[in-house]
Amino acid sequence: MTGTPGPAFDHPPRPMAQRVGAILWPSFFSACVATMVFSAFVDPLQLRDITFPDLDISRSLGYSIAFFMFWVATAASSLFTWILLRPSSRFNRALPREK
Repeated sequence: MTGTPGPAFDHPPRPMAQRVGAILWPSFFSACVATMVFSAFVDPLQLRDITFPDLDISRSLGYSIAFFMFWVATAASSLFTWILLRPSSRFNRALPREK
């Protein structure tokens, strides 16, 4: 046997808008859920008093900061998942034969 043959079909690359949407939409939804859970149990003003008492942060600004922090964290998770799920045929090319 000479080796394993290469794939007969290579998946076409997805449009950039589809790739970005596949990362940002699930992470946005997850950040919304995480923010709802966070806001049910944590008061941003009490958190501010514990961590940064000198900063003048309102309650709505605290919730906004929490939402964007959750969105960044879940977007990073979605990005890493997308990286791991890319087709291996783009990276596992057969090595050239030595003569």
